[in-house]
Amino acid sequence: MNAQYQFNSAERDLLYQLIALRRDTRHFQPGAQVDEEVMRRLLLAAHQAPSVGLMEPWRFIRVRSAALREQIQHLVAEERDATAAALGEKAAEFLRLKVEGLRECAEVLAVVMAPDDGTVFGRRSMPREMALCSAACAVQNLWLAARAENLGLGWVSMFDPARLGELLRLPAGTMPIGLLCLGPVPEFYEGRMLEQEGWRQGRLTAQPDAPLWMDNHWKD
Repeated sequence: MNAQYQFNSAERDLLYQLIALRRDTRHFQPGAQVDEEVMRRLLLAAHQAPSVGLMEPWRFIRVRSAALREQIQHLVAEERDATAAALGEKAAEFLRLKVEGLRECAEVLAVVMAPDDGTVFGRRSMPREMALCSAACAVQNLWLAARAENLGLGWVSMFDPARLGELLRLPAGTMPIGLLCLGPVPEFYEGRMLEQEGWRQGRLTAQPDAPLWMDNHWKD
């Protein structure tokens, strides 16, 4: 497509609809698969994400071993229990939530931060933060592309990064920042799952008329 292509109103509205219908998914169809051509399109979308100084710090590891997936699931379960303990009186409520779909999903992708390549442009004062922001852009591209393919995707962050790094045999200076559960779903959630479960409300759900920006300085 020509870089100067002008989107029409129907295409514009479709993008906003796609963003609004994106969901953090935890329920998948067991035994389902994702076509290889679809996987290629999804990962291409991820790698087309913007990054500070064109550093592109992200790497995606496709976890295909059932044994490794099971080891990862146990690691996540341990962190889930630790999170419940840290929540105190909300522990039981938290433990009722489904927080991942590692066993049921068609694909598991580990999102990994590559070792610092020395990029200074745009990140001299915030090197780690800008690398993380850049990687998050790649994940968001993948997330929206998955939704456009009618696939669910969930970002799992409950794990000890050092121990996950050992399981993935990551080299020194590399850090995992997420596990992505991907695949067909029985149905998409009507709203964001944590809102549906009554765990928490998003800011715009709680305050539909809240301003979308602040003028000049921070306001409570």
